Amino acid sequence: MKFGVNTFIWSAQYDERVEGLLPSIKEHGFDGVEVPLFRPTEFAAADIRKATAANGLECTICSVLVQGLSLISDDKQVRTTTRQHLKDAIAASAEAGAKTIAGPLYSPVGYLPGRRRTADEWNWAVEAYQEVGPVLAEHGVTLAIEPLNRFETYFLNTAADAKALCDQVDHPNVGVLFDTFHANIEEKDISAGYRTVGKQLKHVHTCENDRGIPGSGHVEWDSVFKALRDLKYDGWLTIESFGFALGDLSSAAAIWRDIERTPESIAFEGIRFLKQNMGTAA
Repeated sequence: MKFGVNTFIWSAQYDERVEGLLPSIKEHGFDGVEVPLFRPTEFAAADIRKATAANGLECTICSVLVQGLSLISDDKQVRTTTRQHLKDAIAASAEAGAKTIAGPLYSPVGYLPGRRRTADEWNWAVEAYQEVGPVLAEHGVTLAIEPLNRFETYFLNTAADAKALCDQVDHPNVGVLFDTFHANIEEKDISAGYRTVGKQLKHVHTCENDRGIPGSGHVEWDSVFKALRDLKYDGWLTIESFGFALGDLSSAAAIWRDIERTPESIAFEGIRFLKQNMGTAA
């Protein structure tokens, strides 16, 4: 089991502030950091690899599709451009030393056309992920596709649908990122959601129901930890939250108040909770 923290807690991008925090992140017991990748040509892969290695940390990548990109667009040229973008993002992730790229990599977060997804959209996504499978294998990277809550996407909301998508893609380097924050909204039972994802589980975001300190809200952590143990999951448990005043990023994540005393408390108190309780899950 590895414990990670998403750097969105401190900054909307990998920058000098984040790099300066790496020693403290390591000292607090994290095994790695999760850094954002929006545009591969602007991604500081070499700097990230050097800085994380110097601090004894590993790296995972979180990513979303920016406006104008979509694997499920009605426009074939947009779909083609997005597939190439995803291949470039995979290569950039590997350059940074990451073995996982995770996120809702099908359409931009917040795109809601006011209808259910179509069969064509589903098939376009499956075909896209099948196409990038060999690129993932070539670079030794796993793609973890994230279902989001209904207020952020219409395409993929539940554990059952995420598993079905990855089962149809049928590639060992393509699986699911399952996030307790989104599952708290969409699943009847979060732990049952993890069991539903099953062997397709590639990455875990351990987030409280309000994006605050894990263990401080009403997520049923005991059953989540037990489900992960029963699944023999040994990948990343990553805390994801967002800074309280990061402009467009805080707005996109609907952070309208100070969730905790400080953003740092989400990370540094959260990891104590995760290590204490994951280690004793029965």
